[in-house]
Amino acid sequence: MAILQPFHGLRPAEAYAASIAALPYDVYNRAEAKKIVADNPMSFLKIDRAETQFPDTTDLYAPEVYAQARDTLQEMIGSGAFIRDDSPCFYLYALTMNGRTQNGIVGCASIDDYLNNVIRKHENTREEKEADRIRHVDVTSAQTGPIFLAYRPEKQLSEIIRTIRESDSLYDFVSEDGVRHQLWKIDQPERIETIRKIFSEIEHIYIADGHHRAASAVKVGLKRRSEHPGYDGTEEFNYFLSVLFPADELCIYDYNRVVDGLNGYTFDTLLEKLEDTFLIEKTGAFRRPSCKGELALYGNNNWYSLKIHSRIFTGDPVADLDVSVLQDHVLAPLLGIRDPKTDDRIHFVGGIRGTDELVRLADTPDRIAFAMYPTSMDELLSVADAGRLMPPKSTWFEPKLRSGLLIHEIER
Repeated sequence: MAILQPFHGLRPAEAYAASIAALPYDVYNRAEAKKIVADNPMSFLKIDRAETQFPDTTDLYAPEVYAQARDTLQEMIGSGAFIRDDSPCFYLYALTMNGRTQNGIVGCASIDDYLNNVIRKHENTREEKEADRIRHVDVTSAQTGPIFLAYRPEKQLSEIIRTIRESDSLYDFVSEDGVRHQLWKIDQPERIETIRKIFSEIEHIYIADGHHRAASAVKVGLKRRSEHPGYDGTEEFNYFLSVLFPADELCIYDYNRVVDGLNGYTFDTLLEKLEDTFLIEKTGAFRRPSCKGELALYGNNNWYSLKIHSRIFTGDPVADLDVSVLQDHVLAPLLGIRDPKTDDRIHFVGGIRGTDELVRLADTPDRIAFAMYPTSMDELLSVADAGRLMPPKSTWFEPKLRSGLLIHEIER
């Protein structure tokens, strides 16, 4: 049963919320992050990506970079840019994009729930990415980027959220990408206790996005436990900042693939091989995949519809994912891409960037692109419930949660 704790939120003063809120640290490369901070000195990227305050020659992972993140956070607290709520609270964070709204309860999940698999995962993590966030959380003593969690819809909680939305919000602004962000504080003791009780009766919650941030927060928590052998479990380092959304409100976009080189095939001979796995139709123009089991292929200046033969599906929750079929039947055996995490011949393109970007990237004779039908939330939950992992880059969630709107301090 899931543990969710209220916390003393550290958050922007209202006048600064829109300026401080930033996309997650790993959305940008170094040059992009540096330009954003130069254009907007209030951007939270100056804390999440503190190397933006150093010359380009500075090591991204140098100790002084993490110290700068800590110092900048403390300076912004001291200046009044950030304020701290006096009592432990939950919060409601609503994001609206293209007319669709998702409503998340912000609280702190338990590192023990993560370790005991009450919080279920669907993705592997890489140690080098964990190491960066471990140092960031440890040096700043703050969790600055929320973990994106999902739960199966719960009627009573939906009603509470509806009631909260009828009250005035703390923040209400539209970010540069057109997403509306609203935040409400939940500080009534009775409502806090009701929310805690509801989550205590939910058997499992799921990481939708943020596996590296979650793993890093847990490892810092375990480190702090070793440094405080008398800990009793109530300390803030035993919990990590999370936003929990009902699964039916979430939107997964397609996560597409561009491949360099045909591994010795001509485009025509590759098409012949693909017929073992797909029913192929030349469409000329792009035809968006409309259901599970349907992909689109761009190559040789044309678009093709690929429909997976029914005999390919086995009933296995991982093997039957469209991204798995592509990996197991095409990328590995035909194109020689056996480890998509490390092979530099494959490039992943979020569906929000559109098909024009796929054509631009693959519009040469030695490149092809695959446009996918999005993985569903039901598929994600089924894989996680089976204790299995999805192939890399199986899901692309939009809209992205903003960092800097709420911070969880693990020690003060």
